[in-house]
Amino acid sequence: MKGKIFARKEDDPTTNATFLLRVDVPLRVDKLTGAPRQEGESAWRYRLRRLFTVKSIKSLDEDYQASKLKKSLNVFDLIMIGIGGIIGNGIFVLAGQAAATRAGPGVVISILLAGLTASFAALSYSELASMIPISGSSYTYTYATLGELIAWIIGWDLTLEYLVGASAVAVGWSGYFRFFFIDAFGVELSSAWTESPFIFNSTTSSFQTVPGIKESARFATFVVSVKLIVIFLFIIAAGTRVHNENFHPFIPQNQGSFSSFGVTGVLSGATVVFFAYIGFDAISTIAQESENPQKDLPVAILGSFSIVTFIYVAVCVVLTGVVSYTQLDSPAPLSVAVNAIGMRWLGIIVDIGAVIGLTSVILITLMGQPRIFMAMANDGLIPKFASNIHPKFGTPYVITIITGTIASIAAAFLPIDVLAELMSVGTLLAFFLVNVGVTILRFTAPDAPRKFRVPGGPFLIPFIGAALSILLIATATVPTIARLFIWMAIGLVVYALYGSRRSEVNNQEMCIEKATDRIET
Repeated sequence: MKGKIFARKEDDPTTNATFLLRVDVPLRVDKLTGAPRQEGESAWRYRLRRLFTVKSIKSLDEDYQASKLKKSLNVFDLIMIGIGGIIGNGIFVLAGQAAATRAGPGVVISILLAGLTASFAALSYSELASMIPISGSSYTYTYATLGELIAWIIGWDLTLEYLVGASAVAVGWSGYFRFFFIDAFGVELSSAWTESPFIFNSTTSSFQTVPGIKESARFATFVVSVKLIVIFLFIIAAGTRVHNENFHPFIPQNQGSFSSFGVTGVLSGATVVFFAYIGFDAISTIAQESENPQKDLPVAILGSFSIVTFIYVAVCVVLTGVVSYTQLDSPAPLSVAVNAIGMRWLGIIVDIGAVIGLTSVILITLMGQPRIFMAMANDGLIPKFASNIHPKFGTPYVITIITGTIASIAAAFLPIDVLAELMSVGTLLAFFLVNVGVTILRFTAPDAPRKFRVPGGPFLIPFIGAALSILLIATATVPTIARLFIWMAIGLVVYALYGSRRSEVNNQEMCIEKATDRIET
């Protein structure tokens, strides 16, 4: 069966204009997909090639130029969004829980190990963001390096970071909201209204019953400022009540299982508190809304990450030094710590700061997810309504409403430990592929402009970052790994039934139609 391509884009060097040139090329049409194959290409080779088709840097640049998103964010906005997206459940909730159940005061080492792993990813994100200023984060980067199938996998996987992440933070918000009423008014709200109706028993592996982008950035700046003031107040005020005996033993003896204290507990704790560093990559999801993305994105990513790492270490030292780590297994460990030393006034301030601060994290994670879906919709991998842009605010409003609704439902019914660990392993998988992507693009696009380069060449830092990501994934619980594989399997089914058949990169007629629309406009 024969087919023809009727046009292709050409550049006229004399006028710098782009036009469509009629070309007749004999092609075979695949019976399964209805799309053209190369002459002499077998069906299985054709389908394999389609799975690993990459988007060129040039086509990504064209997507950036054609974007209708409003470009209004400066480097300060990006840094505040980065800090706002990072400082959240990881330090307000999970650091205390990791200390109480896995690492003891050694949670400081867990924080540093998680930070080291994330720092390599931050460097890799900075290089790729300076090259590819497109909304979509690691989904877009993977499309440019490893091809469509892997890009789909990582795009589907990022749902665990942003959508599930927003749900996990909302659960943490509920914990501090409840403690605020206890500390301020002596009123204890029923757990039926503030906690998930389910908990996950790790022993039995079963569940048990129990507006516009600039305006969003301004709100994020306000709540981040409040959050930072509260955290520094906690460090300074509670730091005067640190007792050295609370640091002994610094790493409690292992209690017979991998994740229960000892060196392995510290490693397992690093996987849990890795959640604390998730968020800096949210900056890359709003690349197309930045005024100067090639320059500002690396500064914002590395700047926000450095500030947060210093804060985290200080908070963990004070938290485990004020009270025994055994008391910190609580939805609001910072409040537990300050109340235990009689600083009720500080507990009220911490509760207010946590509620406001976690609100900013929810906002920023729900800014990231719709933009990833928007990038996937622009590529034809999910329905087009996900890329609809609001005519006034210049934001993907339809998919924002949908993702916000789903996150709310998940937050109401799922416990924070399940959400947090699932989010962590999903993000670690994304970080692994971003590190690999830096190395690949150094060879496949060596001359592409880079405002920032990962130091040490294309192998050293990306390789270490990828290896550490895999190491932390390996320390996750078996049920979490199983959930990750189940989620990935569902994603592959969706891709097979929808995305692979409607991909614009692998459907030349769609590409020509898209190019024609751009030229006409």
